[in-house]
Amino acid sequence: MPPPSSFTHRVKPSVFAIFSIAALLLPLAAHSQGRGTAPAAPATAPAPAAAPAGGNGDDILLKRMDDLMWYQKVGDIADIDKSEYGGAPNPHIKNKKAPGATNPLIIHVYTFIPKKLDRSKKQPLIVYVHQGVHQSLDTTIDAHMVRELLEQGYTIVATDYRGSTGYGNGYFQDIDYGGLEVDDVYRGLDWMLAKYSFLDPARVGIVGWSHGGLITLMNIFAHPHNFACAYAGVPVSDLVARMGYETEGYRQIYSAPYHLGEDVHDDIAEYRKRSPVTHAAELDTPLLIHTNTNDEDVNYLEVEHLIQALTFEKKKFEYKVYQDAPGGHYFNRIDTPLALQSRHDIYVFLAKYLHPENPPK
Repeated sequence: MPPPSSFTHRVKPSVFAIFSIAALLLPLAAHSQGRGTAPAAPATAPAPAAAPAGGNGDDILLKRMDDLMWYQKVGDIADIDKSEYGGAPNPHIKNKKAPGATNPLIIHVYTFIPKKLDRSKKQPLIVYVHQGVHQSLDTTIDAHMVRELLEQGYTIVATDYRGSTGYGNGYFQDIDYGGLEVDDVYRGLDWMLAKYSFLDPARVGIVGWSHGGLITLMNIFAHPHNFACAYAGVPVSDLVARMGYETEGYRQIYSAPYHLGEDVHDDIAEYRKRSPVTHAAELDTPLLIHTNTNDEDVNYLEVEHLIQALTFEKKKFEYKVYQDAPGGHYFNRIDTPLALQSRHDIYVFLAKYLHPENPPK
């Protein structure tokens, strides 16, 4: 089998094979030098919206193990691939004259194509944006929703944008929150359309939860006519407000030298620029927003502010406020009856604009 960084994804390994390969990869991750290493969110449970920097290489091992798990989760119904494309150069590099300083940053991307998809005709595409600051696409959090979308006939592109875990400390510190990470996701759309001629550029949807919801919103604000529709679940919406109710430890993630570099107190304008609520007037894409009043991560006040701003700008959009729904921040990503109904509502909304082969009933 080729190394995980160049999967052909034509073989579905057993669980035993996955962990046998993981055992072989452990020394590689532990001794990884290159650009360094960083921690990943645990592969067994949803993680908070941000994770501290540092680590000893476990993030590379966990990512490679989780990459293999995609076979087990959706390999029976999807052709899976993992590839790379070029993103904007890292703006944090101090010496812009150093060799390679202006090279494109290598961006990691997953693709999922339904095995039974009729490629002789144009088909819709979903841009799926993973949640979390310093997280990545994760089978525990994302696989069941990826599967549900595949079963409807959607092709999916999911980018592990700069700052994601699983690729070492260098990529971890390449983060550009609400900036070039948004561009990374959009470049994934362009890359996908250029790669697969059966995809319909007029039927592209984008979906994301939490920080992925922020990137979803910033994409449709920046490229309003390149998406047929968008869904933002419990989206981070107002960074200035967020820094007010979060802890000092959380705020330090953003003020780190490789991140935004300054506290919100010292540069309010920069935090506002990277907040969806600031760009409400730019909405021109069909949009559905879901939020939950007992969200323990993205406080309801953030999304409420966004809804108020969109309403003030007289924008047409749909939204639903769930009252103390079980699951808090993850209320419609778990498998309760309410979550299943909520996701069904999302899929009905998407199908109205994207017309997949097997729309929800």
